[in-house]
Amino acid sequence: MIASIVTLLIPLWILLGLLVLMGVLALLGRIQNGRYLRPVITLIAKVPLFKRWLEKASTAALERSNPELASAMRKLQPHAKQMHDPQQAQKAMSRLTRDERRALIEMQDQQGGGVAEEATNRQMRRRLDKQRRDAQRRGR
Repeated sequence: MIASIVTLLIPLWILLGLLVLMGVLALLGRIQNGRYLRPVITLIAKVPLFKRWLEKASTAALERSNPELASAMRKLQPHAKQMHDPQQAQKAMSRLTRDERRALIEMQDQQGGGVAEEATNRQMRRRLDKQRRDAQRRGR
């Protein structure tokens, strides 16, 4: 009798276990802005299936919050390996619209990376400076 009840409750135990797992992940995400969740996510991302799911979720979140940046990232993704060459980087940036370029530069400025000024030619540095000035004027 008891064995049959335990057997019938297996789906409930599985759901309860998944609920506890989600609760632990949510708790880890709240503690110090996800400091302890990041290693867990990097470990999970080593599994190809979960990596694809995480990439899709990240892309969807980016498209909701900043569609121009998501479009720019989508256009630049096939050229990511070539971005170390200044001519290739300039060629890839020329494919972007003005809004996409602005969103990408803002994201790079926020991350502190940006385009290395010494790695670009004078024309590209002037264009980036002009874009930054225009963005600052629009922001005021």
